[in-house]
Amino acid sequence: MHAQHIVDRFLDGYGWNGAHHYPAMDLVALYVDQVGPKDLSRERAARHPTMKIYPTIAGALTRGTGKLAVDGVVLVGEHGTYPRNEKGQTQYPRYEFFSEIVKVYRASGRAVPLFSDKHLSWNWPWAREMYDTARELNFPFMAGSSLPVTWRTPSVDMPMGSRITEALCVCYGGVDSYDFHGLETIQCMVERRQGGETGVEWLEAYRGERFWKALSDGVWSRSLMEAAMSRSFTLASARPGFTHVLPTTDELHRLVRDPVAYQYQHKAGPKCTMLLMAGLVRDFTFAAYVDGSRQPWSTQMYLPMPDGRTTLANFFSPQMNAVEQMFLTGRATYPVERTLLTTGLTAAGIDSLYRDQIRLETPHLAIRYQPTAESTYWRT
Repeated sequence: MHAQHIVDRFLDGYGWNGAHHYPAMDLVALYVDQVGPKDLSRERAARHPTMKIYPTIAGALTRGTGKLAVDGVVLVGEHGTYPRNEKGQTQYPRYEFFSEIVKVYRASGRAVPLFSDKHLSWNWPWAREMYDTARELNFPFMAGSSLPVTWRTPSVDMPMGSRITEALCVCYGGVDSYDFHGLETIQCMVERRQGGETGVEWLEAYRGERFWKALSDGVWSRSLMEAAMSRSFTLASARPGFTHVLPTTDELHRLVRDPVAYQYQHKAGPKCTMLLMAGLVRDFTFAAYVDGSRQPWSTQMYLPMPDGRTTLANFFSPQMNAVEQMFLTGRATYPVERTLLTTGLTAAGIDSLYRDQIRLETPHLAIRYQPTAESTYWRT
């Protein structure tokens, strides 16, 4: 669970660059919205008496004093039992939690850095409001997943100022969950193109038979798709025994039962495609055409999943290290605009699927920003 991966790193430290690293700060207050039969928070509080559990968000932020009494806030609105809407979106209360946090900021007359795990909200207007509120109150704000900051294999970065004509991610998982991860995989690369990010003009989703027709019609590059597949460590065997061949279209049909694609066009930038192909892979790979070459440029965002016997999930470590740096420096380690854009793309993809896979114009995603000069992925 995300909360466990994040909270435990602040309480007990984590492996970082060949040593066990303890954050230069204490986790002193915790609010838990739902306490289930496998809850860990009470055990953690008993073992770490410096951390107290409070019954409300305001109580945790003020530590019972009535005024903001912490130097940084982490918001984790993931997992738990929450309703799903008619589009299939789980209505995680990230916006509601954010609103409660901001109430304390306003009442206290000051604001502190805030990190929000994963995308900002399932609801685009709320996501935009969260971003605008952070700018209004002028506090450092970060969000997103571990995909942009985990290891890469090979350990390469998109050169700043590159000319990218088309980009693609092959990944796995479901809609309203891992689609966001796939979009972040693409965005942390294409944002480094010449001129920086300029926003997205339209998005169109494909699912089921419409996905297979689009593949056959060349709606996205088969060469890029195969380059990304070739970076996978988990590519399913298309034929009996151990083979190293890429699957044919017929074999893809057999392996992938519910394929989904989001394709979208950046303003004055590349066309991008996110391919959810559960049954084919269990990782996240990226490929693009760069600087006029027709030889794909590719890598894998290395995200080794726990094997069922451990909750280590090391890919949370670089993410939490970036959060630590924000708390210590008072500056966001990477731009929250990336997550604002991928939040909007996720919502648009789900909306396109819900509306019979139509192309949606996205003028609200005219989001412009510059990436950090130094990429923040984990190199060691």
